[in-house]
Amino acid sequence: MPSSQYGKVRELLDSSDLNTVCREAHCPNLTQCWSRGTATIMLLGDRCTRQCSFCSVVHYPGDGKTDEDEPERVAKTVKSWGLKYVVLTMVARDDLPDHGSGIIARTIRALNHECPETQVEVLTSDLGGSTDSLKKVLDAHPAVFGHNVETVRRLTSEVRDEKASYDLSLRVLKLAKSIETPARATKSSLMLGLGESKDEVLETLEDLRKADVDLVTLGQYLRPGGDGFHEVDRYVTPKEFAELGNLARSMGFKGVASGPMVRSSYMAEELCHASSAKE
Repeated sequence: MPSSQYGKVRELLDSSDLNTVCREAHCPNLTQCWSRGTATIMLLGDRCTRQCSFCSVVHYPGDGKTDEDEPERVAKTVKSWGLKYVVLTMVARDDLPDHGSGIIARTIRALNHECPETQVEVLTSDLGGSTDSLKKVLDAHPAVFGHNVETVRRLTSEVRDEKASYDLSLRVLKLAKSIETPARATKSSLMLGLGESKDEVLETLEDLRKADVDLVTLGQYLRPGGDGFHEVDRYVTPKEFAELGNLARSMGFKGVASGPMVRSSYMAEELCHASSAKE
């Protein structure tokens, strides 16, 4: 894509006062994705009530406030953008009674109304494990529901905030498939290079399949800063990523992206469509 596309995306995001995980999480794929005319919009602010050791998003205990105009701004921006596929993610908002699910649901509905040809993928926190909050998001009809386990069971307490749990994440993903709303794909993501073993990665992939997860991404963890962030244990080779990707496909995942620069929303549209073609 020409550099003018990158500029258009940046200008639209800046003028709409929207946050992106591309910027806030210092994603290494920002230039590539924006040049393709895609970005991942981050809802509910740019500060998170959780403090995970892998993430550069600023920690903040929260003030119980939300931007009530955000859903409409997102829909207008995406319509101007002309996107056929959009990924919405969020900061954790444990300071809100509904964990932010209301804003997420309203944004999905606004997009479905303003941009009926646009498919919406949503990547949420665990929403505090609330079934009501999860159902609120799913009732808005996203095409893909995502929630990341991030790492293997053994490393969860080191890598993720103390409010998060490996088993809770699996329960959220399994519940997302069982709630009676229109069929949707579910998705999760793993970072590698945090100190996990190959057997632990395979065990995690098996756990995700038991939760009926359809799509999975595996990428290299890159330390976003200095003190306070989890160290990189090792850099996984492209060959290892390819092998793990093939093993994931053999387990029955409908869509797999595995590589050093892969992130949870990287090439999301292609992954979703590849999985749909297998149904």
